[in-house]
Amino acid sequence: MSKIDELIAKLCPNGVEYKAIGEIGTLVRGNGMPKSDFEETGVGCIHYGQIYTYYGIWTAETISFIAKEKAYKLAKVDPGDIIITNTSENIDDVCKAVAWLGKHQIVTGGHATVLKHDQDAKYISYYLKTPAFFAEKKKYATGTKVIDVSAKSLGKIKIPVPPLEIQREIVRVLETFTKLEAELEAELAAELKARRQQYQYYRDQLLSFEKLFPEQRNRERERERERERERERETVKWMTLGELGEFIRGNGLQKKDISEHETKLGAIHYGQIYTLYGTYTYKTESFVKIPNAKNLRKAKTNDLIIATTSENDTDVCKAVAWLGKENIAVSSDACIYRHSLDPQYVAYFFQSEQFQIQKRSNITGTKVRRVSPSCMASFLIPVPSLKRQQEIVAILDELDALVNDLSSGLPAEIAARRKQYEYYRDRLLTFKEAQ
Repeated sequence: MSKIDELIAKLCPNGVEYKAIGEIGTLVRGNGMPKSDFEETGVGCIHYGQIYTYYGIWTAETISFIAKEKAYKLAKVDPGDIIITNTSENIDDVCKAVAWLGKHQIVTGGHATVLKHDQDAKYISYYLKTPAFFAEKKKYATGTKVIDVSAKSLGKIKIPVPPLEIQREIVRVLETFTKLEAELEAELAAELKARRQQYQYYRDQLLSFEKLFPEQRNRERERERERERERERETVKWMTLGELGEFIRGNGLQKKDISEHETKLGAIHYGQIYTLYGTYTYKTESFVKIPNAKNLRKAKTNDLIIATTSENDTDVCKAVAWLGKENIAVSSDACIYRHSLDPQYVAYFFQSEQFQIQKRSNITGTKVRRVSPSCMASFLIPVPSLKRQQEIVAILDELDALVNDLSSGLPAEIAARRKQYEYYRDRLLTFKEAQ
């Protein structure tokens, strides 16, 4: 029998009392505080959106601050209070909570509620992540695009309230388990990072051939000497992308025009290239829902689809090879590259350091980063025989599957550890209700 079982048998042998959240404390609704009010220093504050994007179960520090005179009018959060979100774009994030364990009073704004109570703050915050609480909050959720659970509704939801001694022991076990899980996950993540770096190294080696750009020469000189002694390198012709194909700008397709439901024409929006797709794909995640699809420019089988715009340098020029049998629509801020090479080989080359060096010197813009198709047309690419291109693709496909396939290997192990932690957390927070 565990210590928790012993405490339950001793302190509440007939079951744990369930109470409405409104009965265990006072709920104070937040107000105001747009992000534009944030300052570099001042009174600490937590914005409701930060609760489901930045904070965990608890925090003793804030990442944002607000001027003292503005903080005066906002909802106060004392040490031990819990801040709970009332609004989100999805049911998962609404009613997420963070316990404030800092030394000083802070503030929060609109779309959040402060729970002032005399229970263990971490215990309550942990419980608000359980499936049992999820099922209850779902009953009170309103809205479609924006999901809301009001402070009044939140106050009606019942949660188990065992004696403080039991709450603290549960928190101790969960904190220990969380620490062990985090350490193991960090080790797995470090191993995964090392594997990905190894993959990137081999990818760049397979695609480098004999040409080195100026900034590579110093760091590659010794490696090149070793490689020359080890094997005879294949001599290839370097050509511009413009010599090997043509760039066709996408047009007219916006996010509002696409649907997840299948229609006659598949579509790829430029933003999806760096959020949904890998090196190549045989199917689209979206489809055109507008009637004038015939006027849209379309990618054909083996074309490369390239994002010409992004908010950062990493994502601009990300590309996906279209290997499906049907033509598909391509949005503005993307272009189609129609070429005479192996499509997967070209897509992998767009990920290589040889390509990145050429890309970096041609990026324009400040907030929005761009590389024009005319610039890309001047980029050099090594062109070995078609057989060699296919051999390189086969090797990179195998390496990519080992590193990135979420259904096997290290990523799956990390996911399994998270599920295991959630399982034990939910078991610890499940009680027989007192009659």
